[in-house]
Amino acid sequence: MTTAQRRPIVNASENAFVTYVKKQIPELIPPLVAIAIFLFVWQLFSFTPGATLPGPIQVVKETWILIGWPFYDRGGIDKGLFWQVWASLQRVAIGYTLAAIVGIGLGILVGTSKLMSKALDPIFQFLRVVAPLAWVPIALAALRQNEPAALFVIFITAIWPILINTSVGVRQIPSDYNNVAKVLQLSKQEYFFNILIPSALPYIFTGLRIALGLAWLAIIAAEIVMSGIVGIGFFIWNAYQNNQVSEVILAVVYIGAVGLLLDKLMIWLEGRILPPEQK
Repeated sequence: MTTAQRRPIVNASENAFVTYVKKQIPELIPPLVAIAIFLFVWQLFSFTPGATLPGPIQVVKETWILIGWPFYDRGGIDKGLFWQVWASLQRVAIGYTLAAIVGIGLGILVGTSKLMSKALDPIFQFLRVVAPLAWVPIALAALRQNEPAALFVIFITAIWPILINTSVGVRQIPSDYNNVAKVLQLSKQEYFFNILIPSALPYIFTGLRIALGLAWLAIIAAEIVMSGIVGIGFFIWNAYQNNQVSEVILAVVYIGAVGLLLDKLMIWLEGRILPPEQK
């Protein structure tokens, strides 16, 4: 008798993961090569006479504790980079959520009413070009506290792209859709959920994506000015004041990485919500 040989059972999820990794390798090689070249050129410049910025090797040596132990907490503002970033992200989440709610609401109002558009558009265009740092002293003078002032700076910075893109999306609803709504005699509620929101959704997501990046930039600027609070912005300013340039560079790397992850998160969310024909 012959004994049937047992074939090894292959995990389907493991195979799928391996296949995904193999597909991603060609996409990862170009950016990895570009990063390696950038680090090499940066290191070469750090060797030039009179160079004031440390090279990547020196940055890693001088910030090894911060890199290896990002979760330490000694109380007060003496915390690891994870907690600094986490505090900033919490402020961004609150201010950005408020900006999204108000921005989408005002955008729909402006997009559906020509009178409101004529009345409010000049004000919006005037306020949206004000730099985030310019709002900091105004926010501090009005609110008297660092935390609400920081939230206001995030809100006032992030609201404009959401508002403007939403209003544009509402105005771009095809006339055929509006004609069908009139023929079918849709109620305002049915028109809002079945025609207006689905048609304007790609524009809304464009505004949300731009606003998320601006909100992250705004909290960094606000925290640099506001002293004595936990946050990555104040961490940068405090390190600069103490002439710890390597810590500043490391914090900048954290800022860029978190900003990239936030943008990828918004792209993923957009892909999950938007129907295929609107992507």
